[in-house]
Amino acid sequence: MARTAHGENGPHGVGGLPPAFLTAGSSSFLDFLSVQAPELLPSARAAALPSSHGGFEAPHGTTIIAAVYEDGVLVAGDRRVTMGNVIAHREYEKVFPADEHSAVAMAGTAGLGVEMIRLFQLELEHYEKVEGAQLSLDGKANRLTTMIRGNLGMAMQGLAVVPLFAGFDVREGKGRIFTYDVTGGRTEERDFAGTGSGSMYARGALKKLYRSGMAERDIVTAAVQALYDAADDDSATGGPDLTRKLFPLVALVTEDGYRRLPDEEVAAIAREVLESRAESPDGPTAPVV
Repeated sequence: MARTAHGENGPHGVGGLPPAFLTAGSSSFLDFLSVQAPELLPSARAAALPSSHGGFEAPHGTTIIAAVYEDGVLVAGDRRVTMGNVIAHREYEKVFPADEHSAVAMAGTAGLGVEMIRLFQLELEHYEKVEGAQLSLDGKANRLTTMIRGNLGMAMQGLAVVPLFAGFDVREGKGRIFTYDVTGGRTEERDFAGTGSGSMYARGALKKLYRSGMAERDIVTAAVQALYDAADDDSATGGPDLTRKLFPLVALVTEDGYRRLPDEEVAAIAREVLESRAESPDGPTAPVV
């Protein structure tokens, strides 16, 4: 193919790609997008939104939790999405892999939350391809901070997204958990954490059940118990649904990478929890001292 006067294979660059796609630059996909297609970022769309009115409701995801255990970290969430006092979805996905050694879950405006997570996944993948190495776990947490701050305009319109980020720190050899507020404020949590409307009940359950260095089966059972308690007291949180065969989403991140537990494994634990609740509706108790 003949080369043009500009030294490119065609008017738009090699293979029809604009020159910007072939020029070395930032390892941040968000930085690239903000220059090449800023209209695709939530921060650019916020100014164009009309003022929200009292009757406006968007589908909203609720309770997500994370807990450190002997092999790494667990991230889990219920399946329900609400719109005001109506159940909008019963089978929503709230827990995702961020990359090979981390997971991210979202509470808040459901559609924007999934979009933010997809951008976050692209951000980490882009960095790894450009730099030839993964970001540190702290670096990943910082990138998510930047994204949440970029969504502040949408949050002020009532479309907030509050993720929970956790992963296995390959440098330190342990699981770690990070929580955020709507402004992007980041906090590293010890042992366990939760976000969403039912999280206070889930954290209360984990305070009773959590022990340092728990085995995989025990931490999964504790997470299902915690989400059951959240659903018991928070109408926006969905509990195990035997009729529809819907159970919490549970992911584990270890030195070997991200792994989502099969539905049948979570279902077996959820059924055990439900059977035990028939005898003790308030769940297992912990020693006073």
